[in-house]
Amino acid sequence: MLKVTNLTTGYGESQVLFGISLKVKKSDVVSLVGSNGAGKTTLINSISGIYKVWEGEIEFLGQDITNLPYYKRVELGIIQCPEGRRLFSSMTVLENIQLGAYSKRSRNNLNENMKMVYEIFPILYERRYQIAGTLSGGEQQMCAIGRALMGNPELLILDEPSLGLAPIIVQQLFKMIEKISKTGVTILLVEQNVNKALLIANEGYVIENGQVTMKGGGKELLQNNDLRKAYFGI
Repeated sequence: MLKVTNLTTGYGESQVLFGISLKVKKSDVVSLVGSNGAGKTTLINSISGIYKVWEGEIEFLGQDITNLPYYKRVELGIIQCPEGRRLFSSMTVLENIQLGAYSKRSRNNLNENMKMVYEIFPILYERRYQIAGTLSGGEQQMCAIGRALMGNPELLILDEPSLGLAPIIVQQLFKMIEKISKTGVTILLVEQNVNKALLIANEGYVIENGQVTMKGGGKELLQNNDLRKAYFGI
């Protein structure tokens, strides 16, 4: 579905990514893990079209999208749920969710997608008329993911969904991400919780200093001694 080849980019004159390559197969969960500042968010923002590519190529569904504007990538089905949720806090849960269906590709499936969002996140139906800013952190994250699902994604990019959440909520959230995957949506997950991210991943990539340092099956990577020393201290 997605193929990134020798991607190089950065901010201003500061280079952040150094020739990154990765592949995402249809219906898979692919996790990008690594420490803060490793370049994970820069990578997904380049895939989403927010940052320009200096060198390399990005191919999506067989089409070269390296220089395609971000709004056209949304119409192809590349939908990102950003770090920090970024809800409209003074609007209701329902209004926030509905805003995810602004693109042409998603308008015809609005009711169907709304039903799917409520099935995956039943609490959002209960809270649909509540002001989004009054939700708990976990509920806000569910609302943000629900809004992204309303965009009818082929590829759903999740940026640090567990950030700042209590462990029990993180556990629930990852179960919901697995539920989304079972509907056929392909997921590219950026996550600092290495254990959780790799447990649910078909494939995983470890990114350090703007480069891929390890890759492989999610559960296989969890058994890698170098990774265990670096992230779990064992």
